[in-house]
Amino acid sequence: MPPDTPDLTWTEHGAPRSGRFDDVYFSREGGLEETRAVFLAGCGLPDAWAGRAQFTVGETGFGTGLNILALLQLWRDSRPPGGRLNMFSIEAFPLSRDEGARALEAFGELADLAAPLLAQWPRRASGFHRIDWPDLGATLDLAIGEAAWALDQWSGRADAWFLDGFSPAKNPQMWRGEVLAGIAAHCAPGARAATFTVAGAVRRGLQEAGFQVDKRPGHGRKRDRLEAVWPGSPAVPAERSGVAVIGAGIAGASLVRALRSRGLQPVLVESRDNGAGASGNPAALVTPALDAGGGPRAGFYAQAFARAADLYRQIPGAVTSEGARQLVKTDRDPVRFDAVAASDLFEAGAMVRTVEGLLIRDGLAIRPQAVLDAWLRGVERVRAELAVLEPRGGQWALLDGRGGEILRADSVVLAGGAGGAGLLEGLPIVPVRGQASWSEGVDLQQAAAWGGYAMPLGPLGGMLFGATHDRGRTDTDVRQEDHARNLRTLAQAFPDLAETAAKGPVHGRAALRATTADRMPAAGKWTDGLWLLGGLGSRGFTTAPILAEHVAAALTLSPTPLPREIQHLVDPARLRKT
Repeated sequence: MPPDTPDLTWTEHGAPRSGRFDDVYFSREGGLEETRAVFLAGCGLPDAWAGRAQFTVGETGFGTGLNILALLQLWRDSRPPGGRLNMFSIEAFPLSRDEGARALEAFGELADLAAPLLAQWPRRASGFHRIDWPDLGATLDLAIGEAAWALDQWSGRADAWFLDGFSPAKNPQMWRGEVLAGIAAHCAPGARAATFTVAGAVRRGLQEAGFQVDKRPGHGRKRDRLEAVWPGSPAVPAERSGVAVIGAGIAGASLVRALRSRGLQPVLVESRDNGAGASGNPAALVTPALDAGGGPRAGFYAQAFARAADLYRQIPGAVTSEGARQLVKTDRDPVRFDAVAASDLFEAGAMVRTVEGLLIRDGLAIRPQAVLDAWLRGVERVRAELAVLEPRGGQWALLDGRGGEILRADSVVLAGGAGGAGLLEGLPIVPVRGQASWSEGVDLQQAAAWGGYAMPLGPLGGMLFGATHDRGRTDTDVRQEDHARNLRTLAQAFPDLAETAAKGPVHGRAALRATTADRMPAAGKWTDGLWLLGGLGSRGFTTAPILAEHVAAALTLSPTPLPREIQHLVDPARLRKT
């Protein structure tokens, strides 16, 4: 089931109150001033981020988002030139978007910052959720779940911590030693923490975790508050600045977008046009893999799907239809679909059981070219056929087939799909030929999948369907026999549409997908300076955006959006031949 609610009520003054903990989220009269005095000033902000290329803030207790918005306001007013703000927050009992909007109405001066938050308000579903303020160079990763779990799964280190759970007397779980130790484990040298409470258990817990703790004058009616300092002096890590991305499909485009969002300007290396490989079909389906067993794999696809859908909706003309139907194909499907619909990885109503199967409300059919063009627009591009990657003088040299040097870069990310697999020795990427078919005289209102798939082509009409799956084949010519196979697959679910499509001209396209032995993608470091985003199989448009953000985070030494258990699943090291 989805995460529990906070049993919200409202005071006579219009302030939100948690019925679960019998405590208010903030004072409607002085909530913002308290945040500024206790958390912002308590963590030495804005002085602490002066001159920093990036700064990371952690928070226990997201609540209404008020602390985050106050932080963003201060960041906007005092941001170091080119600085990036990373935020991580935890919430076990999330508010709905409408509840968040009502709670924040009292803070009109934050309205312009609250609007992007409300527009991207996290789904009430377990896991990590990413929210962006691109104009401010700011990103929030919100963990929906229990605090100890969230801290265990986050791999970042914070320069400041806002400890803002409900009162220790009413929410002792948030303040127990395990949680405070988890916070200490995620402190950068010299990190500061601040909290409104001076409870003896909290003070002792912070001290036992390794903090130096001091009482400070409180705000309003509270006589005291706590400030804590983690040992050490802030370090300024050196980022890799020169990055080359190989490939102009959805993996490469996602990487360019993610790297730009981190302040880098990558160079794209591709000999052909955008989407010339497996990303070039006229339509693509964005849905999660439906894993009824739960666990990290199911969590990965749920998170990847949510992030991809959010990003594609921001691109004008990218989405051609909303909602996707997963049709029953086997006797086991009804039980499997029931389990998926009840999973806490999706908010209530996101997966709806129907007579015919499962309705994925946020599923999308998109125009790949709109996505690729939007994310690759203005990128520095080198048109060349890459043949060899070779380390030279502390960098990587990209060479063509005659040994000529195309360029050098501090870091290279291979995102060329099946075509680039031969560039990395020992990488077991397997090509899979797939041919998709489409008919301009057949319309479908909503995408569907059942082993095959069918989806609308967009405003001009028509339907794309398929696709064949031939493991190990590398030819890409369009074959009539493969059109016939696709029509037979279509007839399994939509016999009338298949009959109509067969009467008119059927167009098609064949390309090579890249897959791995365990059918999970690979995203991360291969060796020093050499990175991989590949093995996306048939779900590249679902998984590439979040995986690209994971790789970009590693390259810029910033927090990844992926929980630790998912990082292990996609680590390229698992593919090394032993």
